[in-house]
Amino acid sequence: MRAVALNEVPSAPAVTDVEPPRPEAGELLVKVAVSSVNGFDAATAAGWLQGMMEHRFPLVVGKDFAGTVEALGEGVEGFAVGDEVFGVVMKPFLGSGSLAEYVTVSAGYGIAHVPAGLDIKDAGALGLAGTAAFDSLTALNVAKDETVLVSGATGGVGALAVQLAAAQGARVIATARPGAESDFVASLTDADVAVVDFTGDLAAQVRALAPEGVDTALHLAGDGVQLAALLKPGGRIVSTLGLTPEAVTAQDVSVHGVMAEPDAQTLTTLAEKAASGALRVPVTATFPLEQAADAFAAFGAGTLGKIAVTCS
Repeated sequence: MRAVALNEVPSAPAVTDVEPPRPEAGELLVKVAVSSVNGFDAATAAGWLQGMMEHRFPLVVGKDFAGTVEALGEGVEGFAVGDEVFGVVMKPFLGSGSLAEYVTVSAGYGIAHVPAGLDIKDAGALGLAGTAAFDSLTALNVAKDETVLVSGATGGVGALAVQLAAAQGARVIATARPGAESDFVASLTDADVAVVDFTGDLAAQVRALAPEGVDTALHLAGDGVQLAALLKPGGRIVSTLGLTPEAVTAQDVSVHGVMAEPDAQTLTTLAEKAASGALRVPVTATFPLEQAADAFAAFGAGTLGKIAVTCS
């Protein structure tokens, strides 16, 4: 089958022929319709995950998937051949990813059915970024009328977090450059989102909007310590980038680290929101599998929102 693979790390992802996977007990074989590019995939190719996870070569990259169940492994329940499914590949090793014509995934974790009304392209770009955004806001326990600072609002996680936070009744302040980036963030929701330019005096801009400091912050990009300093006493910050409590010991704030946990309940909740129109999956560019190298280049260049890859 055709897949985006690495023969070593670091190296550039390339489309090549690899052996198609077979479902083991408890697994599904999914014919992938759509996947997407995530920061995790770029980090894998750059070699940043060496020593953290087992690498099996040729290493097929890719976390997100949406497609059709092609075959069932022994003992699988709750799914049937022909079902439309989506989710996140959650194997304990790297090598059997979803940027391919087929992928095997556990039937018990990281997968859910695609509901009626959800476009398959959106489903294929929703899993990892959506879960990271959802889990981040859950960790912050954002309440109605609290102020949320989203640093990195133009990326896939940030664009979804802006929408989810606004839907919870929070007052959202988002970082973006003036122009196309700010316009993109403003278009994500009908709620009033304040956009601040992170290339300027970020602290002054945020303080002008929240003189006593913000209640919560999402550290998806930028300097986590700088963001923590913009919190009011007792504020909370969540980081997907490794900010630790030890880094902000001089401040009266709490720090939460988040790694996305795409269980079926979270995936189903996100899918239902997207199917109803309450959540927009911000796909701004789509590439065919054979142009995956261009998709990775676009990701590295800072393309707004999510980049989808059609695999069949």
